[in-house]
Amino acid sequence: MPEKLQTRCVIVGGGPAGMMAGYLLARAGVPAVVLEKHADFNRDFRGDTIHPSTLELMHELGLLEEFLKQPHQEVRELRAVVNGQVLPVADFTKLPTRCKFIAFMPQWDFLNFLSSDGKKFPSFQLHMETEVFDLLIENERVIGVRAKTPHGELDVRADLVIGADGRHSIVQSRAGFKRREFGVLIDVLWMRISKKRDDPEQSFGFFQHGKLLVLLDRSDYWQCGFVIPKGGFDEIKAHGLPQFQNDIVSFAGFLRDRGTELDDWSKIKLLTVQINRLCDWCSDGLLCIGDSAHAMSPAGGVGINLAIQDAVATANLLAAKLRTGAVSVDDLRKVQARREWPTRLIQGLQVFIHHRVVTGRASSNKKSLPLVLRLLKWFPILRQVPARFIGIGPRPEHLKSPSAV
Repeated sequence: MPEKLQTRCVIVGGGPAGMMAGYLLARAGVPAVVLEKHADFNRDFRGDTIHPSTLELMHELGLLEEFLKQPHQEVRELRAVVNGQVLPVADFTKLPTRCKFIAFMPQWDFLNFLSSDGKKFPSFQLHMETEVFDLLIENERVIGVRAKTPHGELDVRADLVIGADGRHSIVQSRAGFKRREFGVLIDVLWMRISKKRDDPEQSFGFFQHGKLLVLLDRSDYWQCGFVIPKGGFDEIKAHGLPQFQNDIVSFAGFLRDRGTELDDWSKIKLLTVQINRLCDWCSDGLLCIGDSAHAMSPAGGVGINLAIQDAVATANLLAAKLRTGAVSVDDLRKVQARREWPTRLIQGLQVFIHHRVVTGRASSNKKSLPLVLRLLKWFPILRQVPARFIGIGPRPEHLKSPSAV
């Protein structure tokens, strides 16, 4: 027989959406259990960007000073190397926020920080190595989840199940939620290249005629993301590793002496890019947020921050009722109504970017800059527009759920 656990809210997935939802609900006095299937948070595919909107939330929680003691880099201006020209793209220094920068911090450090601080709340529980594989349903209402642990199966019964288990969500699958897919023409190859002390400061990316190489500074190495046409990895392999090494270093010449570090295809991982969202994010007893509700492209690095905004809205709208009992489907629909519009807007822009700007294929126009980049170059004040969209986003959320501590 499975071991049994009863709580008010069980959250499936310990990523940004799940961890923040668990933290905020526990802070508001709601017993919350977060279930994470891995033994730790160390995954290469996690995003690194902590945007000003999230830093503002950390300030509202009283955590900002301690949070910024974690190893990170602060970027006040995003720059791109476009067809060989260095161009400022977004200027965060004029944002109406306390922190006027993006913090580049490995996501595992962010999650470790949040989970460690969450343990000060008696109503917060985090169970690692606990993989949910089914929903518990009674009278057409979701009443909990069933999970595998190193010690056997575990049934967690709760008044609310929150699915925050990513784009391959078992929760949305078991619930039978329908999903709308948006055609994405790109994938991303993910790899590491060593970093030297005299390497240039981090840039947003290296763009050449429809192709893009992004470098993320992880102190002693560069995490590299290389955009390719969707389904094009086999063709790249067929051309051989030397050709691929040359393609990478042609974007960032300072890596020329390190291209040969990519000496085996096993060091190059394929990240399949998706953009989709659920038609309905909830059913009786169940709510999906973050990538479980809407898978985002890496474009702009906004996925983590959108997921966190979902979690804030969830706590703001549901915490008071969850303290005393169950929430209705109508209550859950308020979360979708609040968060669906910014999701639609961002996904629409991402689809446009992947069809018109970053396609993974060489553009026929080899010389001129795209019009929007020329405008950003000529009129610096316009750089505040992408800064606000990336750094704050549409409909930013602020802390409204009370603290029980």
